[in-house]
Amino acid sequence: MQKILITYGTRPLAQRLAKQFSDKFEVVFASSEEVPSFLQANYLKIPTGVNPTYAHELLKLSLDKQIDYILPLGESEINSLAESKLLFEEYDIIPLVPNLSDLPVYFTIENPPSQAEIHIYLQGKGLDVEQKLHLPATGLLMVSDDQEELALVTI
Repeated sequence: MQKILITYGTRPLAQRLAKQFSDKFEVVFASSEEVPSFLQANYLKIPTGVNPTYAHELLKLSLDKQIDYILPLGESEINSLAESKLLFEEYDIIPLVPNLSDLPVYFTIENPPSQAEIHIYLQGKGLDVEQKLHLPATGLLMVSDDQEELALVTI
């Protein structure tokens, strides 16, 4: 089973996604936030997305833990990984983020309600759902019924 690393792992959205993806991926949580000591074994410590070493430290961690996909939930993490996407792909690690040039066109939805339908896509193909979009979109997305409008989901 392929491994997916989800950032902001202590947040409800990350926990919800882990349940949603549990039959498709082995989920690994990471967080830059403070984690209570009794839970630290369940979460990998990472720097914040604005940290200049974020991408390199996340790459090292991903290689050590044999991660296949990275799903960043923070906006600064998404930006950082979009900038360094090629670096990760050279090591066969896929950051599930839009291309840097595409980021400005995405509407962003923060902390969508639990009844909202959200899925991960890679070049328009659903990774957790049997769905192909008309657009080659990548990331954690909410998709309109006619698939014409996409929103990037963040914390």
